[in-house]
Amino acid sequence: MSIRLRPLSREELRGLDQRAERESGIPTLLLMENAGRGAASWLAELSGTTTVPIDRRMADSDVLARPERPLPDVVVVCGPGNNGGDGGVVARHLDSWGYPVQVIWLSGRESLRGDAAIQAGILERSGLEQIFWSEHQSCSSLDALEPILARADWLVDGLFGTGLSRPLEGSSQALVERINRSNKPILALDLPSGMDADTGRPLGATVKATATATFAAPKLGFSTPGAGEYTGKVAVIEIGLPRSLTAVFRDR
Repeated sequence: MSIRLRPLSREELRGLDQRAERESGIPTLLLMENAGRGAASWLAELSGTTTVPIDRRMADSDVLARPERPLPDVVVVCGPGNNGGDGGVVARHLDSWGYPVQVIWLSGRESLRGDAAIQAGILERSGLEQIFWSEHQSCSSLDALEPILARADWLVDGLFGTGLSRPLEGSSQALVERINRSNKPILALDLPSGMDADTGRPLGATVKATATATFAAPKLGFSTPGAGEYTGKVAVIEIGLPRSLTAVFRDR
């Protein structure tokens, strides 16, 4: 059980992350891990294919009880920042549970920095298939990704998070438009890429998600009329922020 937080602005959320690291000593990678694992678990639930460990007292070996339906193919689309890093964590946990996963980075490998670069490195050493798509390539070259999107059963939007404050353009805009045209169920991480976190309005091309796994607290803009057209169903994923930091934001 966790404290239910009121909707927060991007600045309030940024401040929480910074204080968690500075005052509580919690690495951002740990918060990212909690966020990504929680989102992966919800995707498994949404797809109706949750895997559940069998009680060791009832089994001869450590195997997973799986549903009769096959596990869906998942394509995780990641941006170069922390939202992309969240997507990398989602991909890794889904892979560990047996889901077929492919990751597309809207960036060159050498352009990734910080936690996103760390996640890409972990995925590489784990043997997951990754495609690195540079922003500098032409929009038309994104056509090569169409077959990958078409084969997916679920798409995960890990392109851009709460820090986005201007319309997408170039390859970013073109990829969001292709994601929306895919007619696949989409899970957005934290908020749909292209949405302003504070106003809940599209800044331009914006992912229209089936569901949104939002981290720590609802975003301020989610209550704006029309925002639900982009977020779909929303679940708040608890990421392990200390109660001493979050209590002031409690939803009363």
